[in-house]
Amino acid sequence: MKPAPKPVAVLVLVLSLAATAPTAGALQAEKAPRIGILTVARDGDVQVQKNFAALRQGLRERGWIDGQNIGFEYRWADGKYERLPYLAAELASLKVNVILGATTPLIRAVKDATKTIPIVMVAIIDPVGAGFVTSLARPGGNITGLTFVPGPEIVGKQLELIKEVIPQLSHVAVLMNPANEAHGPLLRAAETAGQVMRVRVQPFGAKDPNDLDSAFAAMTRARVGALLVLSDAGFYTHRGRVVELAAKNRLPAISGHMELVAAGGLLAYGPNVAHQWNRAAMFVDKILRGVKPADLPVEQPTNFELGINIKTARAFGLTIPPSLLLRADRVIE
Repeated sequence: MKPAPKPVAVLVLVLSLAATAPTAGALQAEKAPRIGILTVARDGDVQVQKNFAALRQGLRERGWIDGQNIGFEYRWADGKYERLPYLAAELASLKVNVILGATTPLIRAVKDATKTIPIVMVAIIDPVGAGFVTSLARPGGNITGLTFVPGPEIVGKQLELIKEVIPQLSHVAVLMNPANEAHGPLLRAAETAGQVMRVRVQPFGAKDPNDLDSAFAAMTRARVGALLVLSDAGFYTHRGRVVELAAKNRLPAISGHMELVAAGGLLAYGPNVAHQWNRAAMFVDKILRGVKPADLPVEQPTNFELGINIKTARAFGLTIPPSLLLRADRVIE
């Protein structure tokens, strides 16, 4: 009969096993689902990081803790749309559990990269028209999420607002990205609204930041009286440059992003993007718990914010009507 091991030997054996065995937390992290996030923005963009933080907060509220039972894979296109197919394919090859992203070209790239991994859209303008979902109520396929606006008609409301500030306005420039397929319907909606308001709407394209100077120079030659900036990840990323050129060329600007007003634009009217990223957590949570994207109806925003930059208005010699100020959700002095 073998003698019982000495207490010291037993202690050494236990400590050795404890040192080599993974902790419960490590095991949990190894098995944790991974979320892929693809963005057109520059790596480290402060506002985009806030949007991602809103997503993580929404997931925490539903029990998903970054680094514990969920992980993230981030890919940044640095404003270069041509990189999207490569980055989307990279995320798909990692076999992440869900992929999130905003803007139509980005979702197009992810859709082309995978037919099986669930995709959650955030702030897409027209997912039905783009062919991402069959309908908002019954998406079908592997894509669901949130739209950015109820429809392209929101640009008509934006034109109404800029004309309320500049009643004599008769000619408006529309900054659009020819590489963004969602801008076609938006431009047509702006032209339709312009006809009703007797405002000429003229498009000016900029595919990347290098095109902005020439686009604004063309606006100046055309003698437009104001600027409508269509929602686009590239314009959002380079909002500082867009606002700088608008000021330099004496063009009061309106957009759908509050961040352009914060950067020095005149007006903004649209949904809260950070709130939409927070709301996207609901879709991710349900998908991770087994619900199919095809069974999750696409949501449309119901609350829109109006932002006004008084400092910019003064710089342009404009007076904001009191009725407009009363309706504003955010006023920057």
